[in-house]
Amino acid sequence: MYKVMDLFCGTGGFSKGFENTGGFEIVHGIDVLPVAVETFRANHSGSFAVAGDIRKVRRSEVSEATGLKRGEVDVIIGGPPCQGFSSIRPFRSSADDDPRNSLFEEFASYVNYFRPKALVLENVVGLATYEGGETINRILETFSSLGYDCDWRILNASNFGVPQKRERLIVLGVERGGKFDFPAFTNAGAQKTIGHKDRSRMHAYAATGPTLFGSEDLHTLPSAVTVREAIDDLPVVQSGESADRYSKPPRTEFQIARRRNTLDELTLHSSTRHSAKMMEIIRHSGDNISCIPKHLITSGFSSCYSRLRGDEPAVTITVNFVHPASNKCIHPDFDRALTPREGARLQSYDDDFVFKGNRAQIVKQIGNAVPPLLGQAIAQSVLDALGAPARSQEQLIA
Repeated sequence: MYKVMDLFCGTGGFSKGFENTGGFEIVHGIDVLPVAVETFRANHSGSFAVAGDIRKVRRSEVSEATGLKRGEVDVIIGGPPCQGFSSIRPFRSSADDDPRNSLFEEFASYVNYFRPKALVLENVVGLATYEGGETINRILETFSSLGYDCDWRILNASNFGVPQKRERLIVLGVERGGKFDFPAFTNAGAQKTIGHKDRSRMHAYAATGPTLFGSEDLHTLPSAVTVREAIDDLPVVQSGESADRYSKPPRTEFQIARRRNTLDELTLHSSTRHSAKMMEIIRHSGDNISCIPKHLITSGFSSCYSRLRGDEPAVTITVNFVHPASNKCIHPDFDRALTPREGARLQSYDDDFVFKGNRAQIVKQIGNAVPPLLGQAIAQSVLDALGAPARSQEQLIA
């Protein structure tokens, strides 16, 4: 199996997607948040997991701990926090550990130190236009100077089986002269996107016509997974209630896949206990904040105090998806916010994925994650680029 390092790993949702293809072994993960690394470690027990500032961990120590030297790591993945991109300088060093480095420079340093066959960098869509596009250009130039051919696209997770219209900017790269494609769509759906002036950068812009990478019509693919198709097998709970056992069988392929490794026990399905005033607001909730009578609220963004549509993929899940005052997170059918388990489903986590920490910490981990199914689609592209045989959707789900 190909060996993967996950930098800025968070819970490890991205690398879990790689692992789920059956073609990758996760050998290392590092993140600054200890509780996120506890979660990563719980789901990647064979990995060398580090909780700390990547700028203070020597790459030689990682090499010694993993037993992997230059050229022995196959893929490096990760999402450097966007803070500090403006300080990217011409890349200088492969081995020096410099606390002044930006976090992107640390990612590049790992690439230069271990020389993987492929790299994947994921980030917020805003990186595409940051500093008028100069930052993403410098990122590509950095990888090119290290000997990698790279390109980037904006991917919508709903086109890859995730019941959520979450968009991420993905940079894919391989050693000079290699070939790669961005992942093939598994689901159709003409979701609204943040957009980019160069439409060819929008991997899903052709959702109403031919794909960018072939003549297949997206309308022949299954529709995007909806909120109800993702979560309506879970027990009914009202505000302040919880359930720890499934009450009915799964009814959709998505639900079957998320429950395939579980028995009867259900975790994290507990609802926020809303105040009487919040319950009155929730009962009025609709598609946006304008549905709420003015006397009940004083301010808020258009998406606050609003209800998810059950017959569409969810909007992007945030780190506050259990609090309606912050975002669009009210259940499509019940008068309450989503439970942590429902949020994890909308991020495409399997129900047996282990989250560490208290409820508030778990909610933030879920909201910050790269959806595993999006990671899995990207991982399949990397497998193809590395020459591994393609696997069918049936094999990926099995």
